[in-house]
Amino acid sequence: MLGKLPSLQRLINQLRHVPYLASKNVYRVALHLLTADKEAVEQLCQAIWKAKEQVKPCRTCGNWAEQEDICCICRDARRDTSIVCVVEEWPDLYAVERAGEFRGVYHVLGGVLCPLEGVGPDQLRVDELVKRIADADVREIIFATNPTPEGEATVSYLLSKLPSEGIMYSRLASGVPTGSSLAYMDRTTIHKAISGRRQL
Repeated sequence: MLGKLPSLQRLINQLRHVPYLASKNVYRVALHLLTADKEAVEQLCQAIWKAKEQVKPCRTCGNWAEQEDICCICRDARRDTSIVCVVEEWPDLYAVERAGEFRGVYHVLGGVLCPLEGVGPDQLRVDELVKRIADADVREIIFATNPTPEGEATVSYLLSKLPSEGIMYSRLASGVPTGSSLAYMDRTTIHKAISGRRQL
């Protein structure tokens, strides 16, 4: 049937490339776009294009920055730059920020080690973290990777690359359930995890 509707078929094919969009929702999103007001669709397209052009990774931490090389967190003079919270992706950083407990700075790895999916150290911002610690006065690293086998393996690898003396290494406390994702946790759980972090 869709073969007779090539424009709709192209739309659905493009939506299928969007990660985290379940296959059954592809058709719902397509329906929404087709039935939405033309102005609303144009605004969505413009927002996507503008974000793509204006938003880029912070050169210091890997968080998103707009029209600047440095993100708003790294530019904030009130943050404690001696404490670095290492997270997997931007949604994890946002989840920790939303809890309102952490006042240090971040380092976004861009994922976790996963050899089965072809993700090795070269695909992550590991070298940037090593250089950052060598160049700055860092006294504590908090590993806030998700409590999954890949997250734990990534922490073990990072510990083998980072200085063994002069820095305290800690991990989020057990307030974070095993196998869960920071991006979907409530503020209280993240607050308890940050407050009760344990030294490695």
